[in-house]
Amino acid sequence: MVFVYIGIVTTLLILLGSLFGYFRAFYSPKKREIIHGQVPDSEQYNNAREHIKELIGYVSELKYREVSIKAYDGITLKGKYYHTKEGAPMQILFHGYKGSPMRDFCGGLLLALKSGFNVIMVDQRAHGKSEGRTISFGIRERYDVLSWVKFANKEFGSYPTVLTGISMGASTVLMASDLKMPDNVVGIIADCPYSSPGEIIRQFCKNMGLPPKVVYPFAYLGALIYGGFILNRTSACKAVQNTNIPVLIFHGESDSIVPCRMSEKIYNACKSENKFLHTFKGADHGMSYMTDNEKYESAYNDFVSLCIDKINKNIF
Repeated sequence: MVFVYIGIVTTLLILLGSLFGYFRAFYSPKKREIIHGQVPDSEQYNNAREHIKELIGYVSELKYREVSIKAYDGITLKGKYYHTKEGAPMQILFHGYKGSPMRDFCGGLLLALKSGFNVIMVDQRAHGKSEGRTISFGIRERYDVLSWVKFANKEFGSYPTVLTGISMGASTVLMASDLKMPDNVVGIIADCPYSSPGEIIRQFCKNMGLPPKVVYPFAYLGALIYGGFILNRTSACKAVQNTNIPVLIFHGESDSIVPCRMSEKIYNACKSENKFLHTFKGADHGMSYMTDNEKYESAYNDFVSLCIDKINKNIF
């Protein structure tokens, strides 16, 4: 009988620990969109906080049209469409973990528009106006990427399309790279991606001073039991081994959240004939553009030109 009680108590502790892991890592309460000038107080933004506030204020005034899709599992996802001109190439932007597209892409949106793209800026599932409460670190979100591409092709025409993400969004677009994408997807831009959901969870544990070997199993079970997904189902490293879509990766060498070595790992695993990695000295997480916008824009423009030229020459 004692062993039965021990078994019951142990099971309850595992379930409670897994529930805590789910709520800590994967659950997202209803989020409101970032308001004018709102930037977190974290060290990440210290060197660019005022500039980011200015950019948020500017992009908040840009005209857009709200768009929405039904995800593969039935939830409604929302986004904003910014129009440059008829027949322009399309860029679809995917923000980071518990982030805001307006903050994460206050520079990237302007860069895309300046480069002549029409743009869809997405609220990822469980963020902003999109439905859902579970963040799966790209496991489910990668299918949302495909759904947004199909929507854009149907709604605006099958023009050359570049998928762009930052942080979790970067890993998401990379994880989507081995799905059967329409031929007009000509490039992927990933800013500070993590190599796999499991590795970034372990890294989060280290950053918080927690032992990954103890904590990670509870996170894994929390994702499985309460989130309904398998945390190691795929990864950015696995996906890029099975794609020939051109890939451009940016990463700050002083990234305090996602180590730069993760982008190096993805780059080394990538089998695309056209792959590029640019690192930025002194840049923290997601701050490469703010740290050296001239270098960033130069690499971005070269990559976009390569992608558009390829599809124009019927290489894809």
